[in-house]
Amino acid sequence: MSIDHAPARPAIDDLPGWCPSAREASARVVANERIAEQTYVLRLDCPEVAAALTPGRFVMLRDPRTGGPLLGRPFAMFETWAGDRPAGYGTPDAFDIGYVTVGKLTGLMTAWKPGDRVDLWGPLGNGFPAFDGRDLVMVAGGIGQTPFLATARELAGQARYGRDGRPAVPPRMSLLYGVRTAGHLAGVDRFAAVDGLELRLATDDGSAGHHGYVTDILAAEFESGRRPDAVYCCGPGPMMGAVAALCRTVDITCYASLESPMACGFGACFSCVVPVKEPDGGTDYKRACVEGPVFRASELAETAFQH
Repeated sequence: MSIDHAPARPAIDDLPGWCPSAREASARVVANERIAEQTYVLRLDCPEVAAALTPGRFVMLRDPRTGGPLLGRPFAMFETWAGDRPAGYGTPDAFDIGYVTVGKLTGLMTAWKPGDRVDLWGPLGNGFPAFDGRDLVMVAGGIGQTPFLATARELAGQARYGRDGRPAVPPRMSLLYGVRTAGHLAGVDRFAAVDGLELRLATDDGSAGHHGYVTDILAAEFESGRRPDAVYCCGPGPMMGAVAALCRTVDITCYASLESPMACGFGACFSCVVPVKEPDGGTDYKRACVEGPVFRASELAETAFQH
């Protein structure tokens, strides 16, 4: 009698779409701070991941103690740290992620305390391209401001994140940041500390900054004659769709970071596919966790912004 042996489990580097720089790790919670309504910043000590993160990339997190959710959830890097100071050109040993309490895992995360251990794998995905132009506008809605602190600090010469290529002369850069009400504005003090960053706020109820949508501010910038080299955006799908449409009308390159639900983070499960345009007018699909989460907005089908 013979027994067929199960095939060997593939090495992690052989998994489809896996990033060579990604690692599986157990990270130690350093801090977990509420910074706005339903909004927190979690700091994790994990030097091997912190050193490889770049703006717009993400990690998958899972709580090993509760047994659920079974699958991890994606979170973008907010900032890296060397000891108790934001990492400039030193070697980072920890990093921050921002999160809003909207589901089971994020609800559990609010109870994580310094010293707790969490499972993570990353860094994953493709972030925002290294910018080498003269003028950049970043547009954020809700928790979508998360990747832009590192983007701005890198361009201001205040930090470097796992790559070379910062412009010799910092560009003009603006962050247009919109939320429902002033109580949801998160990390504004951190953005205010970035040299040369113009911060413009919008709230749906008028409690801070412009009374209306953040896209109103972008439209006004274009109407005034401003023509940035690129627009980076992150936030709710309909907001990013509106940003992409505005950029299309004035022929400005736009990059969108999609907040697609993900299950594995490395391209095996195809749960995060998004529709992209084909040259023949048809539609294909790409995985947000591997080919994204940052895409050229002009490559995305309009239905990519519906969620």
